[in-house]
Amino acid sequence: MATPSPVTRLRELLKVENRIVVCPGVYDGLTARIALQAGFEALYMTGAGTTASKLGQPDLGVITLNEMRENAEMIANLDPSTPVIADADTGFGGSLMVHRTVTEYIRAGVAALHLEDQQTTKRCGHLRNKQLVSENEYLSRVRAAVNARKLSGRDIVLIARTDALATLGYDQALSRLKGAIELGMDVAFLEGVTSQDQARQVCKDLKPTPVLFNAVAGGVSPDLSVAEAQELGFRLIIFPGFALGPVYGAVSAAAQHLKETGSPLVSEQGGPRELFNVVGLREALAVDMASGGGNFAGGV
Repeated sequence: MATPSPVTRLRELLKVENRIVVCPGVYDGLTARIALQAGFEALYMTGAGTTASKLGQPDLGVITLNEMRENAEMIANLDPSTPVIADADTGFGGSLMVHRTVTEYIRAGVAALHLEDQQTTKRCGHLRNKQLVSENEYLSRVRAAVNARKLSGRDIVLIARTDALATLGYDQALSRLKGAIELGMDVAFLEGVTSQDQARQVCKDLKPTPVLFNAVAGGVSPDLSVAEAQELGFRLIIFPGFALGPVYGAVSAAAQHLKETGSPLVSEQGGPRELFNVVGLREALAVDMASGGGNFAGGV
């Protein structure tokens, strides 16, 4: 029996109303491998983490489609059975660029993407003074995304994100999400939810459409556990800072220690072999042996 595609797998997970899909935020091969080893059933490629790791830049709309798609493709193909949800920002331009973005993400093996209504010069959803396009312009992006999926002959889960709550209020944000759902988007994403009551309300107002919660520690939204988010009615939860925050903290401490003492911190996670096993050392050696290669016959 053929293994279901990651898109099919994600759609199956989202159909179950009494459960929530948990997605740790990853941004490179190592963080993705660590999350896969831990057994998560889906991953989230964070745009902020991708921008920081690939460019050393803040999440202010400076990254391009090609850079995001390339990173998403690499992560999605580490384990093609695990769905990857990827940030697609604003679609990187007008309707033609949105069409291209969706098509490229589909070809890359991405299971889902989210598309937002900020201007192309966007910023992280938990920063202030976000500038939005009109509702009509946003819905044109949505139409372009839905049409691109149809024309591709393949599938991808399309997530409608709005950042309108902070500047236009709940009713207008809800209107944008409802309009996107009517046009064919599969999941709703109200960015910057400010309270548990508001969270419960949006899930109720958009039911039966699955609603995503963006769990940003220290952001504008309440800090919800997986169980709390599920109880409020969310069906999907992403943790964009899952890896970025701990890596920043650990590497900063290691850098300070090396600077002050002249010696590196001793890792508690073992040596190079353990790290390489996380990123596929055993599998690589097996491939070489199965092909009759002798490059690593004596072990490594």
